Amino acid sequence: MAEPAAAGISSLPREVREQLAELELELSEGDITQKGYEKKRAKLLAPYVPQTQGVDPALQKESRTQTPTPSAAPAPAPSSSSSKFHRARSGGARDERYRSDIHTEAVQAALAKHKEQKMALPMPTKRRSTFVQSPADACTPPDTSSASEDEGSLRRQAALSAALHQSLQNAESWINRSIQGSSTSSSASSTLSHGEGKGTSGSLADVFANTRIENFSVPPDVTATTSSSSTRPAAIDLPPSGIVKGMHKGSNRSSLMDTADGVPVSSRVSTKIQQLLNTLKRPKRPPLKEFFVDDFEEIVEVPQPDPNQPKPEGRQMTPVKGEPLGVVCNWPPALEAALQRWGTTQAKCPCLTALDVTGKPVYTLTYGKLWSRSLKLAYTLLNKLGTKNEPVLKPGDRVALVYPNNDPVMFMVAFYGCLLAEVIPVPIEDAGGQQIGFLLGSCGIALALTTEVCLKGLPKTQNGEIVQFKGWPRLKWVVTDSKYLSKSPKDWQPNISAAGTEPAYIEYKTSKEGSVMGVTVSRIAMLSHCQALSQACNYSEGETIVNVLDFKKDAGLWHGILTNVMNKLHTISVPYSVMKTCPLSWVQRVHTHKAKVALVKCRDLHWAMMAHRDQRDVSLSSLRMLIVTDGANPWSVSSCDAFLSLFQSHGLKPEAICPCATSPEAMTIAIRRPGVPGAPLPGRAILSMNGLSFGVIRVNTEDKNSALTVQDVGHVMPGGMMCIVKPDGPPQLCKTDEIGEICVSSRAGGMMYYGLAGLTKNTFEVIPLNSAGSPVGDVPFVRSGLLGFVGPGSLVFVVGKMDGLLTVSGRRHNADDIVATGLAVESIKTVYRGRIAVFSVSVFYDERIVVVAEQRPDASEEDSFQWMSRVLQAIDSIHQVGVYCLALVPANTLPKTPLGGIHISQTKQHFLEGSLHPCNILMCPHTCVTNLPKPRQKQPGVGPASVMVGNLVAGKRIAQASGRDLGQIEDNDLVKKHQFLTEVLQWRAHTTPDHALFLLLNAKGTAVCTATCLQLHKKAERIASVLCDKGHLNAGDNVVLLYPPGIELITAFYGCLYAGCIPVTVRPPHAQSLTATLPTVRMIVEVSKAACILTTQTLMRLLKSREAAGAVDVKTWPTIIDTDDLPRKRLSQIYKPPTSEMLAYLDFSVSTTGMLTGVKMSHAAVSGLCRAIKLQCELYSSRQIAICLDPYCGLGFVLWCLCSVYSGHQSILIPPMELESNLSLWLSTVSQHKIRDTFCSYSVMELCTKGLGNQVETLKARGINLSCVRTCVVVAEERPRVSLTHSFSKLFKDIGLSSRAVSTTFGSRVNVAICLQGTSGPDPTTVYVDLKSLRHDRVRLVERGAPQSLLLSESGKILPGVKVVIVNPETKGPLGDSHLGEIWVNSPHTASGYYTIYDNETLQADHFNTRLSFGDAAQTLWARTGYLGFVRRTELTAASGERHDALYVVGALDETLELRGLRYHPIDIETSVSRTHRSIAECAVFTWTNLLVVVVELCGCEQEALDLVPLVTNVVLEEHYLIVGVVVVVDPGVIPINSRGEKQRMHLRDSFLADQLDPIYVAYNM
Repeated sequence: MAEPAAAGISSLPREVREQLAELELELSEGDITQKGYEKKRAKLLAPYVPQTQGVDPALQKESRTQTPTPSAAPAPAPSSSSSKFHRARSGGARDERYRSDIHTEAVQAALAKHKEQKMALPMPTKRRSTFVQSPADACTPPDTSSASEDEGSLRRQAALSAALHQSLQNAESWINRSIQGSSTSSSASSTLSHGEGKGTSGSLADVFANTRIENFSVPPDVTATTSSSSTRPAAIDLPPSGIVKGMHKGSNRSSLMDTADGVPVSSRVSTKIQQLLNTLKRPKRPPLKEFFVDDFEEIVEVPQPDPNQPKPEGRQMTPVKGEPLGVVCNWPPALEAALQRWGTTQAKCPCLTALDVTGKPVYTLTYGKLWSRSLKLAYTLLNKLGTKNEPVLKPGDRVALVYPNNDPVMFMVAFYGCLLAEVIPVPIEDAGGQQIGFLLGSCGIALALTTEVCLKGLPKTQNGEIVQFKGWPRLKWVVTDSKYLSKSPKDWQPNISAAGTEPAYIEYKTSKEGSVMGVTVSRIAMLSHCQALSQACNYSEGETIVNVLDFKKDAGLWHGILTNVMNKLHTISVPYSVMKTCPLSWVQRVHTHKAKVALVKCRDLHWAMMAHRDQRDVSLSSLRMLIVTDGANPWSVSSCDAFLSLFQSHGLKPEAICPCATSPEAMTIAIRRPGVPGAPLPGRAILSMNGLSFGVIRVNTEDKNSALTVQDVGHVMPGGMMCIVKPDGPPQLCKTDEIGEICVSSRAGGMMYYGLAGLTKNTFEVIPLNSAGSPVGDVPFVRSGLLGFVGPGSLVFVVGKMDGLLTVSGRRHNADDIVATGLAVESIKTVYRGRIAVFSVSVFYDERIVVVAEQRPDASEEDSFQWMSRVLQAIDSIHQVGVYCLALVPANTLPKTPLGGIHISQTKQHFLEGSLHPCNILMCPHTCVTNLPKPRQKQPGVGPASVMVGNLVAGKRIAQASGRDLGQIEDNDLVKKHQFLTEVLQWRAHTTPDHALFLLLNAKGTAVCTATCLQLHKKAERIASVLCDKGHLNAGDNVVLLYPPGIELITAFYGCLYAGCIPVTVRPPHAQSLTATLPTVRMIVEVSKAACILTTQTLMRLLKSREAAGAVDVKTWPTIIDTDDLPRKRLSQIYKPPTSEMLAYLDFSVSTTGMLTGVKMSHAAVSGLCRAIKLQCELYSSRQIAICLDPYCGLGFVLWCLCSVYSGHQSILIPPMELESNLSLWLSTVSQHKIRDTFCSYSVMELCTKGLGNQVETLKARGINLSCVRTCVVVAEERPRVSLTHSFSKLFKDIGLSSRAVSTTFGSRVNVAICLQGTSGPDPTTVYVDLKSLRHDRVRLVERGAPQSLLLSESGKILPGVKVVIVNPETKGPLGDSHLGEIWVNSPHTASGYYTIYDNETLQADHFNTRLSFGDAAQTLWARTGYLGFVRRTELTAASGERHDALYVVGALDETLELRGLRYHPIDIETSVSRTHRSIAECAVFTWTNLLVVVVELCGCEQEALDLVPLVTNVVLEEHYLIVGVVVVVDPGVIPINSRGEKQRMHLRDSFLADQLDPIYVAYNM
């Protein structure tokens, strides 16, 4: 916005100037957003600014169309903008707890800076039914009530609520939107994050212009031929509409933007992806260092340190001493002695007052009562729990104290009772946590003291015993209520000796990882600490103190229970439960009791300010010390300031505020002494955040936004000594301007972690070293776990905790600082203050920052997303560090600590396990992960010269292999006599007319149909005559065969051959999903230019039905002939092709990339193929094989229809769909008929593994036995699925299946059978290869269990007559056997070419008749399979006596993803993703414009959807060095799978881009 000149502003009317100043103030205090500010300012200036120079017209337009979002609603400005601290107006509305004016202003300024270069982040897409309903949904018009709860109505609701949800604008748009929303469109639009509805179509067009878009058309959504019972629509063959292999590249690409079904590609999803690409184009703020090149063994390195980073320049610090501990004549020799003294001489004096739930005093414990009851308890513990000879407790034993937080009296009696009995109390939180169990175990605790009420509340077993908590040792529970205690005899006295180094009590602490440890405090330390506190706080006898803290540990215990007794103080204990209901209660107690000292945390100051309106007449003038025990936190400054500014008028003295710093190990480290009235208040340190991140103290000068203001926590404790050592590595003393860990040496500190000697040494016995590395003195120091420095005047400053330290790329950040920044982003509407967790997780060789916050139930998606994106910007700007993941979870779902804080380590554990259940998530791996290896540059190809010299890159020999030589194998006369399959059939019908070739089974396992040689021949003749008579067909016409799997299909096939027609087998459409399956049929009919369709009556009716008419134009079908009732008519003559190069049949199939490809199979190829299979599997007429495969294309068709006729064996045919009603059909058939060789598909194998896995015993009992099986072959055109075949073998081992039986085949479009295990020859081998090398197209074998290794299995043995060679797909040169390359094949049964509409010769020649670019003197013609693989020479011996060469298939070249210059196979990424969470049922990946998209099917509840986003991102980054761009969570069964059980990833991609997936959630990673 062009600024009017300053002079211009001064010439404005006074009230306008005042309003402008007020606006400035509102903006600086964060009462108004930048956008709201700009809008109001523009409005104020509009009358005075000439249009041209003033407001950018776009902005004017924007300000008209856009009222500010709710977060921008301005707060009413005060009449005078007099003082920055004039806070009364905002006391209730805004949370002051972490509020630092400086910090909030910094954040606002940082965000304003971002606004200038504002990016529209794509908002995640979410299915509305899943998550908390936002209030916008309440306005949904009741248009869905009439509809049944079908998917449509849910989608409609989704669309509507999202539409409503987006328009927080004006009434007109509400009405328009609801009308528009009630259409059934599923694309629920969602606005961009900052509410700018500017279209991105222009930029999309640019992206399209520069992107090679392969096959954009969206396919018909072809669902499966399965019964509706299965969850996944299995077996889907989806061709794209109109893209056929062999078509010219340029054709059909004109209308890229419109996909087949009219959904423009630039729909919602693409716009979002476009936005995402825009965000990724931003320059990353931190300059990227040069990264190393990822060569072979190398692992990613952390970038080198920045040469310009600030380094410490001061001298080495010297330890700082506190004042000496004064000797007071009447200090007791032990704390117990003080209790005895007061209990006997001042019995009536009040010691402790407890409050009830409403905050009223309910009971006061006097010193006399405390003494007498502690004595009774001590006596009971030592004498009444066991027998005289076998007491349960001996002095020195540890005892757990389990007391509720609202019962300080019972706790105090129990604590002193233990001290008097010389047993060691271990106060713990209310029973539960497993980690507490670890503490109890390590302390060897067998006894727990508790109250009657508390005991009643513990969970019990059926017979009334207390439940054994998870991870806890067995405990004996003792109730300490007075009525259960025995009075001690007159002559019994406790043993009170002078305090020594024996343990007095154990205080628990939770480490960063969540484990609980016990800090042992000796009696002398307990006493010295009380003395030091008494001296520092200047306590005098009989003073009243108010304690709001937990009295079981830390300052609450030290002041309120221990120092209290030492000085005969009177403590008023205000429990957390009272604070929750009445936040002012502690202020009222101070007022009522004229208390001199109050012990609070920032939280209590904040709560008191929030509730301050309820109570005007309180006075805090009696307070001489307000001890702020978390004064070490970065936000304590602002809490103290705000509290002072509010309560100074109530008598609070500025010098009374005394921050202190404490830790369980070092106890009180430093405390500010009460000041002298009128003396100047101590200064503040304003430090540079950048300096802090490098561990250096720099006064902030350059950028006031990234400053941290800290207050001092006073001086070192009396009698103590302090030094600062480096936080990591040996304890070297820091320089004076360096931040380090504070270490303390004094008598008042912990002595050890109980039972953990190793950890104790590193923490409690630290001897600091000088710069030369030699020890400084011999006094041991204790590490406090706090980070800080000693400032001028020996004042101690704390800047963070070791536990909250996040070390990212070598820089240190503090979790608390990041929380403070997050909270400074105006968040009232979105998240709860104080419910934010910040921690780091280790992903890909560095720490990554994760922020988790609780979202308010009434926060809208838009607000939350806006808040999240602003938090990211603020943290980036102020801390110069990227946030890896920002998650919002529903209110009250983060794990809590007993006093209401957030349990960070548990939150982290939930995050890593995927059980956090966020309702909103934003991942930014692109900005954070800067240590990826450099993208690989492809090396230029190897030229012929290097082969001449003989140095074939890295390989020792050329990678080639071949099957047995056909020439050497003498076959019987069959081959010489009969060139054609039709002749073989006639010969068989003549010589063995009654030999049954085929047997078809139904679901019950009974044979429903058989075909002998003669029956097959006769039926084929009748079909041929019908074709000639009814169809008027000529030789060479194509005929589509549309039959269910069975014998009719086989007879129709031979009928076509007899008539000279060319058969095309097509999977029939599925009656239940015609719209999905019929277009595929239609397409094959059109592409194959079929003159006629042969089918059954049922299918013929279906093709002409009304339902079919809805999917395709039924009037244009060619002639349809049903073959159910055939006339008995002889064929005049059987057609004999003039040459064996003539076409026998066409094989159409849809590839996984969605290409529909038809290949031409000649008669010669058919005979060659059948002969190779016969030889490999040793098939002859007395053999039986069982086939459970789809018979429509590839090797499945060959085995089903051709092999039996050629070899004469009997084929038992089992249609795979029959397995759905009888899972064990295939296995029981194999067992019953004692089959030696059986063929199946992966889908069948998976069905059996999943469905029969737990029924093996039942199968055994039914007598099913698979020991007869010699080969069980999976027919496939993909990398062998080792894990599936292994689990199948393992599962059915118990019913006799040999572990060596299972193997796979390999075929492709150009050659349907390249490998097949067969009966002779060595077993299939497996190898482990290194995945990292594979991405570089190199093959490196590794040991089993090596990291990043992949198990591959050989795809069966190469068939006789087949030769393969491994070739570089770019240069077409042969490769060595240590390289991954394309598999090229040469064999008599290779297909003769694609069958296409346009005879595109170049593609034909390239795929079917191509030569190596060098190194092949014979100039062999090869066919390219389109699959990548490698050849390895094994130790085994082949039939020829040579060593056996194994062929390993890695994956289809079309499917590979080229990312960062490396080659990835989707299945490897998918395997990693599927392992990450138990609720991932299936997963598929694809790329779009260089973004990796991961689609996961969620089989758990929808709350888990967002848990998957970080897990998926982490695993792909860790294992594949890739950043996921988009994570899409969908319902089970959405990922399309074809009939061979292969994922159709391209279809999935098209459906995703056309927004047809109805996802549960779409996350766009920034």
